[in-house]
Amino acid sequence: MKMIICDDHAVFAESLSLVLADAGHSVLAVTYSPAEALPVLRARRPDVCLIDLQFPSGTALDWMPRLRAAAPGTRFVVLTGFLEQPVLDAGIAAGVRGFAHKGQQARDILTVLRRVEDGEVVVDQAARRGGGRPRSQAEQVARFLTPREREVLTRLARGESTQALAKAMGVTRSTARSHVQSVLSKLGVHSQREAVIEAARHGLVSVETGEWLAG
Repeated sequence: MKMIICDDHAVFAESLSLVLADAGHSVLAVTYSPAEALPVLRARRPDVCLIDLQFPSGTALDWMPRLRAAAPGTRFVVLTGFLEQPVLDAGIAAGVRGFAHKGQQARDILTVLRRVEDGEVVVDQAARRGGGRPRSQAEQVARFLTPREREVLTRLARGESTQALAKAMGVTRSTARSHVQSVLSKLGVHSQREAVIEAARHGLVSVETGEWLAG
């Protein structure tokens, strides 16, 4: 499917973009506000728009009439950490085709998208329950890192070189570099130093001990 993402949490949005692309979807654009999404919707007419519920400029539901008018054929899936019944009712009435929990595993979001593609109106039960509690942005981003990538990130936080990392993990330097590059891409950065800073800023790792903190 062709889709755009609209979420003001840049790291989460970029990570989700990579996951969707890996699953074979075409991510036409990543936008960070409904106002930014409007012209993209008009120009690109994606199959699906994945949009966060809350923005400083109002909720996705506040913007939904304008968003749907910009791309009448686009199906909108709202990403949220907690879904109350009045919001669900208002969303369905506004034409939202799906609700997905931001803290779910990537495969669960992909399942929601497949069902929406098949014509269903989908409410992820985890979103309805709130997943027990709202997840922080760090936890959301961490969900898109594989166990191997988490290990790479903690080793980078400890200051290990790519060569040391490869030796400790029992892989070739080429494989180690591939893991590092994947981590950089998902965190939306361009260097190992930036990756550690970004991970620490979002509470993923401790720069003092290299310990994984995101659960």
